[in-house]
Amino acid sequence: MLHPKMAGGEFMGFADIATLTALRLVNDVVRISGAGFSGSFKKHCMDLARKISLLTHLLEEIRDSKNSHNNGEMGSSSSFNSCISDLIQAAKKLLFAANNFDNSKISSDGAVKKISFQFQCVTWKLEKVLADLPYDHFDISEEVQEQVELVRAQLRRAAEKYGGPLDSNVLSRALSQLLEKEFDPLQNVNRAVRSLHLENNGKIDHKVRRKLGDILRVNESECHVSAEILTESEGKTSMSTEVSVPKEFHIEKYDSTRKSHEEKKKPDSPVIPVDFLCPISLEIMRDPVIVATGQTYDRSYIQRWIDCGNTACPKTQQKLQNLVLTPNYVLRSLIAQWCTTHNLEQPTALVSGRIRRSDGSFEDVSENIAVIEALVHKLSSSYIEEQRSAVSEIRSLSKRSTDNRILLAEAGAIPILVKLLTSEDGQIQDNAVTCVLNLSIYDNNKVLIMLANAIPSIVQVLRSGCMEARENAAATLFSLSLADENKIIIGASGAIPALVDLLQNGSSGGKKDAATALFNLCIYQGNKGRAIRAGIITALLKMLTDSNTCMVDEALTILSVLASHHEAKSALMKASTIPVLIDLLRTGLPRDKENAAAILLSLCKRDTENVACLSRLGALLPLSELAKNGTERAKRKATSLLEQLRKA
Repeated sequence: MLHPKMAGGEFMGFADIATLTALRLVNDVVRISGAGFSGSFKKHCMDLARKISLLTHLLEEIRDSKNSHNNGEMGSSSSFNSCISDLIQAAKKLLFAANNFDNSKISSDGAVKKISFQFQCVTWKLEKVLADLPYDHFDISEEVQEQVELVRAQLRRAAEKYGGPLDSNVLSRALSQLLEKEFDPLQNVNRAVRSLHLENNGKIDHKVRRKLGDILRVNESECHVSAEILTESEGKTSMSTEVSVPKEFHIEKYDSTRKSHEEKKKPDSPVIPVDFLCPISLEIMRDPVIVATGQTYDRSYIQRWIDCGNTACPKTQQKLQNLVLTPNYVLRSLIAQWCTTHNLEQPTALVSGRIRRSDGSFEDVSENIAVIEALVHKLSSSYIEEQRSAVSEIRSLSKRSTDNRILLAEAGAIPILVKLLTSEDGQIQDNAVTCVLNLSIYDNNKVLIMLANAIPSIVQVLRSGCMEARENAAATLFSLSLADENKIIIGASGAIPALVDLLQNGSSGGKKDAATALFNLCIYQGNKGRAIRAGIITALLKMLTDSNTCMVDEALTILSVLASHHEAKSALMKASTIPVLIDLLRTGLPRDKENAAAILLSLCKRDTENVACLSRLGALLPLSELAKNGTERAKRKATSLLEQLRKA
């Protein structure tokens, strides 16, 4: 049997075929997703399809990689390509099965659990496969690696929502069932028609015909839900970096598992009225606003559309005569009433002039709303003094309470403040970045700040603002980086060299803010190399030996995160760091000893020369003392080092 040929004329190996198959399957998933999902598992389908669609660039780079075509090195490439192809095939079949599931006709709780468990299996397995991806073998670009890491972080959180880690045998059995079951794709046509809103208007336009045609042309067999119910594994996993963190680094953990309105809906909840959905996001509107054409959008999405340079209405394609966004209070009130009537979570913390508390109670803030909206309006004033006054007052308000942070965001302050970050007026810029910092303390505002594309402007302030503004810009980046996906975006923005510069040359407060931000960003593997290339090792070693900085604790904490990176290890050895660390084992505070031992263990891992250096410099006694009387983590690190010394 002949192998298919590649475009360049070379014969394809099994790895090439698997890659092209995976690419085709991803395109199928994108096409299915474009037609829309519905039913009880709509949210699950949308989330999984979105994550799979992000793998397109990865598979394209694997396809174009020379190593992918080298049949003499089939081991890692062939295994990965085959595995990812099978997994995407299983995911595609699951999407069809879940989208075809009719909860009104199938009352079995077992069937629902079965599909939910299959989502768990696919999600866990996909994250595991991506974790083992041989980047170097395929010569994957840094940009695509970051995209894959983002998908992994999202998959990890999604998997933890479904349940704990699964036994490999259970995973294999569940995925095999998905791949083996047959499914008639034509059964999905009626559902596709409903999801494309064709039933009510009686006509199908050309775009809809193309989407419907895509569904009809799918000729792959898909799976039915089997009657067998797999037993779910119990237990949860927690991802953590084992680092002793100074008290300044501790901040309330960002809740990355907040559930959206759709996730909290009951399977039999009513269909959301179309008028309540933003035409851009297709989600229930949080802050509906009217544009010049009379169309209504969610503020955050239309603002981002405008900020990207678009001057036409997304829905009508008419040119916007002005960019004024007028709050649609009537629609906001209707949405709030509808959510209350159907016992659903409100899309906003503000309802009819009242702020909803976590215990379900409400507090009237109607008097504050008018004041705050007037201030936000003044931010856009053409008079510089009015802008200065408004941003100064907003800085004060945003510092005082969570209520004010909610009301300011609801009034549309965030996109305007982001624009003011690039103001030529130093006072306005300083106050604006501090306002953004204060607003970011409220978790829901973090999303709005990222949607307003704030990071480039914050980095600009970090580079060229006054010292106070630079300090607050660094603190803002730390606050935003508490969300895993934001670590990647911030790292790619050029923020890290600017933070390292502040760490070296900033004020005492600026250095601490920079250290805190860098610590959090460097938890993400992709940012470690950026920080090292920006000169962070030199800055941290200076902090270790300079008694005037009083930042030994912070320096050791960051180094303990970086030390396992090969570039950091090389830089630390060139700087003759081992004697400094051994001295800290003798004289440092308990937490300093702990992190010093952790760094030494990373330096000595698979390095007999460094182990011998430890022995020559008299590390045996302080390590023995630490193994007896140190903190629990210090004892573990010291014991491991002592074992290496004995073997040497």
